[in-house]
Amino acid sequence: MTPALAAALSPRHVVRSTPLAGGCVGEVRRLDLDDGSRLVAKLGPGLEAEAFMLQWLADHTRLPLPRLQHASDEVILMEFVETGGALAQEDAADHLATLHQHAWERFGFTRNTAIGGLDQPNQPADRWCDFFRHQRLLAMADQAHAAGRLPTALRHHLDRLAERLDQWLDEPPAPSLIHGDAWGGNILCRHDRVIAFVDPAIHYADAEIELAFGTLFGTFDERFFARYAEHRPLRPGFWEARRDLLNLYPLLVHVRLFGGSYVGDVERTVRRFV
Repeated sequence: MTPALAAALSPRHVVRSTPLAGGCVGEVRRLDLDDGSRLVAKLGPGLEAEAFMLQWLADHTRLPLPRLQHASDEVILMEFVETGGALAQEDAADHLATLHQHAWERFGFTRNTAIGGLDQPNQPADRWCDFFRHQRLLAMADQAHAAGRLPTALRHHLDRLAERLDQWLDEPPAPSLIHGDAWGGNILCRHDRVIAFVDPAIHYADAEIELAFGTLFGTFDERFFARYAEHRPLRPGFWEARRDLLNLYPLLVHVRLFGGSYVGDVERTVRRFV
């Protein structure tokens, strides 16, 4: 046990510590304590942005979240949530549609956040296309290229695509608050209900980028989209083109983190539009 974790738990002590799967940042463990309680501990360093985002969501939204007990750059302690069953598609749609109703005057956020442990720049912009071009597509392409995982030729093709984004991306009615990393592993469910969303990557965006990412790895199905449309109908053109363009951002995140086959996924999408 690290000194930072011991200080965060004091005066309680750990009876059992069990590794958990959890994201790309830090070590995640379930802790059974001597007072009978159970917690999830995420151990850093580099957890400040995640701690900030969880607390900000708790303070400003009604999104179900694990209750935080301690948050610092080295240790996050939160309640342990019992899960079971499949992803609650309709309930997830209800929660995300409600979250997306939170609006701001610009795209971005008041500070940089993080996704998968990577810096997520959020310099505010008035237009979605400009924000997506510079703060998402090209910023993550730069990170992936600098890490040696995005080939130089493909980086140049992304520059060409970025110049033409106005041909396909339209402007949403308003910037929407999004979770930012809502795949199945970050949506904890039990008995057809979402118990908690974890590992956020918040910012104000076109809510379609959240929906697009939900299709990338099969997280959201037709039940989700039917329920979501009852709250916020999708604009024409999402399925035909914008979904694949918006998914370039999470694909580039995966290129930066893992490389491999994700490079080919980016290349196939870019070839479609360039």
